[in-house]
Amino acid sequence: MARFLKRLLLGICIVLLAIAATIGVALWATVPSSRDSAHIPGLSAPVHIEFDPDGIPRIKAATERDGAAALGFVHARDRMFQMDMMRRAAAGRLSEVAGSATVPLDRMMRTLGLARAARADYAALPDDTKAILVAYTNGVNAWIAAKGRFAAPEFLPLGAPEPWEPSDCLLWAKTMGMYLSGNWRAELQRLSLQGRLPPKMIDELWRADPPRSRADFAPLPAVYAATRLAAMLPRFPDPWTQPASASNEWAVDGAHSATGAPILAGDPHLAFGFPGIWYLARIDTPDAALAGATAPGVPFLVLGHNRDIAWTFTTTDADVQDIFIESSIEPLTAREERIRVRGQPDEILTVRESRHGPVIGDIAGTTGIVLAVSMANLQPGDTAATGLLALNRARTVAEAGAAAPAIASPVQNLLVADRNTIGQFTTGRIPIRRAGDGSAPVLGDGSFDWVGWASGEALPHSVAPVSGRLVNANERIAPPDFPVFLGRDWYADWRARRIAALLDAIPKASVADFARMQTDVRSTFAADILPILRAAAPVFDGWNGDMTMDAPQPLVFNLWLREFHRLVFRRQGLDPFYGGPMADFVGFVLSPAGAHWCGGDCAPLVKQALDTAIANARGSWGAAHPAVFAHPVLRGIPLLGGLTTLSVPSPGDDTTLDRGSPNARLEGVHGASYRGVYDLSDLDRSRFMLAPGQSGNPLRTHARDLLRRWRDGATLTLGRTPASVTESIELTP
Repeated sequence: MARFLKRLLLGICIVLLAIAATIGVALWATVPSSRDSAHIPGLSAPVHIEFDPDGIPRIKAATERDGAAALGFVHARDRMFQMDMMRRAAAGRLSEVAGSATVPLDRMMRTLGLARAARADYAALPDDTKAILVAYTNGVNAWIAAKGRFAAPEFLPLGAPEPWEPSDCLLWAKTMGMYLSGNWRAELQRLSLQGRLPPKMIDELWRADPPRSRADFAPLPAVYAATRLAAMLPRFPDPWTQPASASNEWAVDGAHSATGAPILAGDPHLAFGFPGIWYLARIDTPDAALAGATAPGVPFLVLGHNRDIAWTFTTTDADVQDIFIESSIEPLTAREERIRVRGQPDEILTVRESRHGPVIGDIAGTTGIVLAVSMANLQPGDTAATGLLALNRARTVAEAGAAAPAIASPVQNLLVADRNTIGQFTTGRIPIRRAGDGSAPVLGDGSFDWVGWASGEALPHSVAPVSGRLVNANERIAPPDFPVFLGRDWYADWRARRIAALLDAIPKASVADFARMQTDVRSTFAADILPILRAAAPVFDGWNGDMTMDAPQPLVFNLWLREFHRLVFRRQGLDPFYGGPMADFVGFVLSPAGAHWCGGDCAPLVKQALDTAIANARGSWGAAHPAVFAHPVLRGIPLLGGLTTLSVPSPGDDTTLDRGSPNARLEGVHGASYRGVYDLSDLDRSRFMLAPGQSGNPLRTHARDLLRRWRDGATLTLGRTPASVTESIELTP
């Protein structure tokens, strides 16, 4: 018997070892080879790709299309699962792999119809734009064909990813266009508050302009429907689902730089994730060069420079979304969508549309009222791909400005510099409303319809300003009386004021100065309200508002901010998630105009919140506030979640240039995962950084090797030839 048990145990051990070895071999097969080759249909000539020690590719191609094909190949090589998840999220197909947890998001995306709109937009694109998308698609599919289910570790249990389609390349911009304008959610919140707060106080929850030709009251059933829908709309923190809106950008002309040529800086702020949203690359052809941040799934350079210009973006927060309360006689069309759910029966969703757009009230199952949404990025004729291609090809500020209107969605502040000039343009198109200000849902009887578009020179722009500098950090881009109505809700200028102050202190700025500015952690917001806090407790004596890692005051301050915000909302019986940014609202409440939110005197609430914060503060800000980059699918799975969640103690908060917006647990989950500083005197001296790394494969060191350098403000360059080559790929026709 003992001998039998020994043999049984030995057999079990052998089987387990064989299983472990099989899994290990399968996982290792997902790691790209350091020397690789592939055939790609449509190439005009061989393409040579070299990777530097940070995993950043230098692509040398004969033509623009060959470069796009190579970019598709390396994107798939390093980020195929991320690309597939972006595609699935936009198309409402996440539940096929993630199960019932993502059904609410799939319902929303199927209702909005992003994938349907992308297919229609692709069909209408010019031939040269289509050719770039097709070339990129060929590169992606070459990787899929070569690797199958070994295209990334996540595909091992799921099977090989489906072939990429050219219209899939449009989904990233469609998703960004929806989430970088959050007006539709603000409209629902405002309507759901009707009758619970006076109209004036509802407006004060956002940093809003006075109302203009707004409908004062909505039917009571619409209020109920908006309340239900606002509570049920999914809110996921992943980079491809709901990034928050923020970024920094600034530039100075040659008269104000140490080089004698313009310098430009930009760091878009989006939700952190593993992998990050950006991928660094350089593409050289005989006639052109592109270097900077690409987005996996997109064949164009999104942020960076070519041989002649550099550019970056911040969001305008322009209002390009409206909700309409349709009448009972409004004709509706309907279609059925089948949502496949892993491990569950399929769900059949009936999607209705009015002439204004999809009926979003059906997402929450509201009855008796029809709420439809119009979104600029869902309107026909979205030419964002053509606009980005024109921007990649532009050689001057003027040519970049001419490309801006074609970047139809999302509406952004495009900051650009050539060797002589700096300029800022508003991309895309803004709806012209017959009436109303887009602040709350309106009747769909035609009174508030969109009657046209404003774009190009009709929108805010500035070229070669007398001041010699341009700055935007999401604050208002035009005065209230600007001829085109851009929206009512605006971010405060905390970060823009800090940028201006730092520039004032540097008469002749250098590239190194700009790189240091991007890691600045002085909070103008905190500095503004410190006198009020010092009157309540001595804990802030001697502190200047720097959100450094090693200090306790940033932790106390951020705990106080949340507690004070909660107490103010509790006085009104409100959920603290209503309204605009927390700091903007608290800054208003602590001003003379906002003291009525505290009952006339905010000092008692300030003291109460501060006592609670001091009691709960433990240790330093850096320890309590790690920057967290988590895998969107694996983070909730034991063991795998730990392997695919990266964190590092970090400085900054929601109001600093080095932004580290905290979640409810104070973890930094949103900020500048990419930074670029561009030297127009020699663009090859431009500086870059991203986090956490180039690869999306958790088995590779390149998945995480830039994280601490990013946190510490280090930078790297993207010259034509890397200092050393660690990997290479040869692509042939």
